[in-house]
Amino acid sequence: MTARLRWGILATGGIARLFTSDLLANGFDVRAVGSRSAESAQRFADEYGIRTAHGSYDALLADPEVDAIYVATPHPWHAASALAAIEAGKHVLVEKPFTLNEAEARVVADAARERGVLVLEAMWTRYLPHMVRIREIIAAGTIGEVRSMVADHTQKLPDDPGHRLNAPELGGGALLDLGIYPVSFAWDLFGEPAVIQSTAIFKETGVDAQVAVQFGYLDGRIASTFSASDARGPNRALVLGTEARIEIDGVWYTPTTFRVIGHDDAVLEEFASDVNGRGMHYQAAALEQLVAEGRLDGGDILPTEESVAIMGTLDRIRAEIGLRYPGED
Repeated sequence: MTARLRWGILATGGIARLFTSDLLANGFDVRAVGSRSAESAQRFADEYGIRTAHGSYDALLADPEVDAIYVATPHPWHAASALAAIEAGKHVLVEKPFTLNEAEARVVADAARERGVLVLEAMWTRYLPHMVRIREIIAAGTIGEVRSMVADHTQKLPDDPGHRLNAPELGGGALLDLGIYPVSFAWDLFGEPAVIQSTAIFKETGVDAQVAVQFGYLDGRIASTFSASDARGPNRALVLGTEARIEIDGVWYTPTTFRVIGHDDAVLEEFASDVNGRGMHYQAAALEQLVAEGRLDGGDILPTEESVAIMGTLDRIRAEIGLRYPGED
């Protein structure tokens, strides 16, 4: 059995709470939490029964009883937080999107390699049991040659102009918070797109409210993704092959069900997830396993270099729709 690493939680927002709940429910060692205020850190520690609360990020990173850091800061601080953790010699799981852009991602990946630690993007969907099974089905040739995929991530999120999701300076908008999921799924299936066609509509604050993207590949495959923060849709995904298709039920990027269906509409396989909690612990288990194996490249499911390249794809989409964040060169 892989030896448990001792986890530190950097930041105490909603995503940190979801991640910490899953870790504790599945036997992981959450040793410490750090926040910009001692009061916030202590409240978080009291709520989850965590041994140590640090009133600053620096104090958390200096804690000798912490081996791995989960970075849960807003997008613009992912790179700085990850770099600080790397410099402290900690392994790092960075909440998605990996960084704000590809340039930042490259700096983070290079720093981890030079320091000899693992940095992994927290794209938790890739590690869920139903996604693992889908990759097995595709690899076995069950649906034939995969030709296309369609996926949406659409939510009715707060319209408050002061909310993080609507603030350009905080990397708000549909693409980085929601669109990252289907974009990463397309990368998982097909790799880097040769052609990107994108269109978007924007909120008054300047962030993207809806983004439609179509990827084209040199072998003729197509991937279509849609993300929206102002309207909720079915949140389903479809993978089409020459012999059959995979229909993933809503919400496709969380533990869910899917069916493999032949061209005669016969159901060839049904899968139902059996997950304790939300399933965010699978990515933590993957990080621990990779560290135990000395695999500091991110492994086969989501190599660190692929996270960097995905940020490049998001940059290309943003360039096409005219979306820039304050402070970007």
